[in-house]
Amino acid sequence: MNSIHRTKTVSLLLAGWAATSWIVSAAYSQSVLESPQAKVQMEADGFQFTEGPAVDAQGNIYFTDQPNDRIMKFDVDGKLTEFMKPAGRSNGMFFSKDGKLIACADEKNQMWEIQMDGSHRVLFEGFEGNKLNGPNDLWIDFNGRIFFTDPYYPRPWWQHKKQPQAKQAVYRVDGDGESITLMDDALVQPNGIVGDAKRRLLFVADIGDSKTYQYTIASDGTLVDRVLFCKRGSDGMTLDDQGNLYLTGGKGVTVYNKDGKEVDSIPVPETWTANVCIGGRDRKTLFITASDSLYSIRIQNAGLEN
Repeated sequence: MNSIHRTKTVSLLLAGWAATSWIVSAAYSQSVLESPQAKVQMEADGFQFTEGPAVDAQGNIYFTDQPNDRIMKFDVDGKLTEFMKPAGRSNGMFFSKDGKLIACADEKNQMWEIQMDGSHRVLFEGFEGNKLNGPNDLWIDFNGRIFFTDPYYPRPWWQHKKQPQAKQAVYRVDGDGESITLMDDALVQPNGIVGDAKRRLLFVADIGDSKTYQYTIASDGTLVDRVLFCKRGSDGMTLDDQGNLYLTGGKGVTVYNKDGKEVDSIPVPETWTANVCIGGRDRKTLFITASDSLYSIRIQNAGLEN
């Protein structure tokens, strides 16, 4: 090979390498992970079905082991303890600004307000004279109002065999448990729910119709301007401070940016990924409740403040 051909070949190889590097770099710039080598790691196992992860002000994670009727705590030092048992068969949970743990107490279709000493009170347990279908997941807005989903999943511990409410819907209730208001009943089976107080947005996953919707929260707490965010449902979900939405279900976590474009996929070695939240000391660890285990993975962006 003469020098002209050799120089041309080397130039082409360098150009190809640069192009490939740019593509890899561009692809990774879309990722939410802390590094390209980041992988999920198991933090705890041996449960029956994990759900409802919620993060407190210090970054500790509380999650439910619903069939065993208990709430577990995984602290920022990696210590696992049993926080509460019995726990009303709690499912989805979220911390209020004053440090109380609000839980969808599935055993009697109630919503509980739990103190850090393990005591609790029932916030509410019905709508228009009937039981709720089964409060599943919740989020608390900037004014302390609770938005929650109420799908119908028959439980073995229930006495009733029929759906108590005519529709599976999204509701809003004042923080003191008064004034429950139906927000949206034009959904097949609402499940995951999360909001962004600064942007005044609420996201609701209609897992029964494989869709996730975005709403604007008006100043009076009503939901307006419902739009389709993405064509994927979710069991539970969370947001980071860049507006990325983390959806669950199946064998992993799927991430969409604030424009509704899929940007990342995080595989989890379990048959079902139920829910997620972002915690840890720096609020940059994604915690995943999946079947009988709790997993974590480091991400680039912090979770939203409650």
